[in-house]
Amino acid sequence: MTGGAERTRILHRSVRVTLAASLGFYLFVYGLDEPVLALYALFGPISLGLLSPIPGSGRQRAEVMLKALPVGLGLVALGTVLAVHTWTAVLGMLVVGFLLAFAAIAGPRPAGAAPGLQLFYILACFPPYEPGTLGLRLAGLTFGVVALVLCELLVLPSPPEPTYLAALARALATARDTITGDDDLSPGELREVGAQLRLSHTAPAQRPAGPGRSARGLAQAGSAARRLLEQLAHLTEVGELRALVRSGAGDADREGRDTALRLLLPRVVSLLDDTAAALRTGRAAPGPQRMDEAIDEFQRMRARQAAGPADEVPPADVLRRQAALLAVAESVRALEISVRVGLDGRRTAPIEPAELFWYTHAAASQLWLRRITGNISLRSVQFHNALRIAVALAAARLVAGSLDLTHGFWVLLAVLTLSRTTVGEAWTAIRQAVAGNLVGAVVAGALLTGLAQHTEAYAAILAPAMLIAFALGPLLGIAWAQGLFTLVVATAFAQIAPASWRLAEARIVDVVTGSAIGLLCGMLAWPAGARAEVRRTMAGLLYECGPLIKGTVGMLAAVPPGSVPAPASLPALHRLRLAESAYAQFRSEPGSDAHVRADWHAVLLTAHHVVLGAQWLPRFDLPTTALPPEAGDRARAGARALARTTDRLADLCSGRRPKTGDAAPPPARPAGPPLPVLVDLDMWLRSLTAQLTRIEAGLPEAIRGPRRGTAAAGTAGSGADGPGS
Repeated sequence: MTGGAERTRILHRSVRVTLAASLGFYLFVYGLDEPVLALYALFGPISLGLLSPIPGSGRQRAEVMLKALPVGLGLVALGTVLAVHTWTAVLGMLVVGFLLAFAAIAGPRPAGAAPGLQLFYILACFPPYEPGTLGLRLAGLTFGVVALVLCELLVLPSPPEPTYLAALARALATARDTITGDDDLSPGELREVGAQLRLSHTAPAQRPAGPGRSARGLAQAGSAARRLLEQLAHLTEVGELRALVRSGAGDADREGRDTALRLLLPRVVSLLDDTAAALRTGRAAPGPQRMDEAIDEFQRMRARQAAGPADEVPPADVLRRQAALLAVAESVRALEISVRVGLDGRRTAPIEPAELFWYTHAAASQLWLRRITGNISLRSVQFHNALRIAVALAAARLVAGSLDLTHGFWVLLAVLTLSRTTVGEAWTAIRQAVAGNLVGAVVAGALLTGLAQHTEAYAAILAPAMLIAFALGPLLGIAWAQGLFTLVVATAFAQIAPASWRLAEARIVDVVTGSAIGLLCGMLAWPAGARAEVRRTMAGLLYECGPLIKGTVGMLAAVPPGSVPAPASLPALHRLRLAESAYAQFRSEPGSDAHVRADWHAVLLTAHHVVLGAQWLPRFDLPTTALPPEAGDRARAGARALARTTDRLADLCSGRRPKTGDAAPPPARPAGPPLPVLVDLDMWLRSLTAQLTRIEAGLPEAIRGPRRGTAAAGTAGSGADGPGS
């Protein structure tokens, strides 16, 4: 059921759109006797204000509408010129339809304006071919959009929505209080705080989803904050967090062996405070990257401790806490950099690791090019949606033009408003829409027959009819919306030209035709929506994680050190972006909860963990001397075991039969004092093991089959018992 705030928003919007549409329509019909001006002044506010889900406050929507106006004028001009022939109009519809639908890659606000811009071309590309009326069309559209902009700003304006910056600041404050012990949240509560940073839990206008530096920086900050909270939740589960807090405060000092912890922990807390404050003020903190220096000093101190006398080498539990704090500090480092870029938005010098922060020094054109080329793929749901809607609109324009349907504009309007990403959802919407239009057509036919040519009666009815239709339609559902809209268009067109009950008949024919075309295209092109694509993209992401894990371990265990290059992270990052996009659409589709086959969000978090670990482990832990052979063998064996697990999970997600047979278990732990690099590596692999185990446990029994052991818990040969999974 629609909540009170949503009902208020819909009612306020109906008032604004009705006022803007009525103002131009009545002025041009009855004041200037210009029906072309009136028609475009009417459909401008309806297209951008009602049929385009532009998100945000009144000021934000007004800004989008003003930016869309020049594009809309160009589309009206293009449609007017291409209306000379059906085939030129069809080809124009194919190109315009694809480009505007594909604009969703630019973020929620451009995506929201796209349907309205589609309608501007659609309205102009139908006969009669009258290029001489282009000036009137452009003037009417300009008047209608400007009137709508003024109504957005002055008439019941929508208040600003909670920002993503505020949500990030709250998450960092929670992390800070958890680390200091001021808050005693459970693992589930920490994960819930992280879940609030999902884009699906953020108002669309506030989502950092664009291709620019600021949006990319804030999106990466959100990922880093979720990873940080997940790390704290895991440390809480295994009982390490309180010990870490006590050690960092000096309460567990054992002959100076926790000095490194007491050095780094206060800096982590301080940086979280400063970063949260910067998010609240919206101004990036000046100065160098503080966490880089702190981590470097921390690692040098750990190396000195490990190389000292045997009786001064920190015990295993201290080394585990140091490794845990290093992973936390790296998440905070990513937060520091990404928040600074997100708030400042300017190009910077290259920041390491370049594969993660490549966007910070890239030109704006490169950012856009990468976003576009990354989505021109059959694995991209944005490409799916754009291609589906473009083909459906072009087919509808061809049918309407070839059959010379009266008011063929309504055929394309039905395709645009009733198309869905799944054929089942589209069929449900179409059934309701056709039923609503049948009732609306009967009422409209009776109205047109009864009132005949009494235009003053239609004039009195139009504004109240719009207000009721625009308010009750979204509140009561598709059937009511379509039926009431039929009454609105019948009442409006009866004032522009003589009309009879056949106008309502034409509306029904056009809506049914458009619905059939849209449904047919939906059946032929990706009928299951993102349900199958999310499984394919998640499987592809998991397949990329295995080589990245093995490559990272191989680099750290290489003999001599540094002789093996770092593994390429870009393939995994590309797969990660596609998987995130598919998951976002999947969760937006009704009924997705009934079709969840795995904890896809856990897969995304695990992939983030793999990519980030593959970056910070070589950066901060690359050994200067070769690891003991036994330790290197054990680390590589553990990486291979994890890679087999990711491949098996990928097979399960994609519907393939997993390969059978497991390799021999990793060799026994070597004796001798543990090395910091091995402890850090062991913590990373153990954490990944725990996450992959949870993912496999979330698969339905029919998919995963009998439970099997995941990768061995002891992986890196640290000589210390790490946190269990």
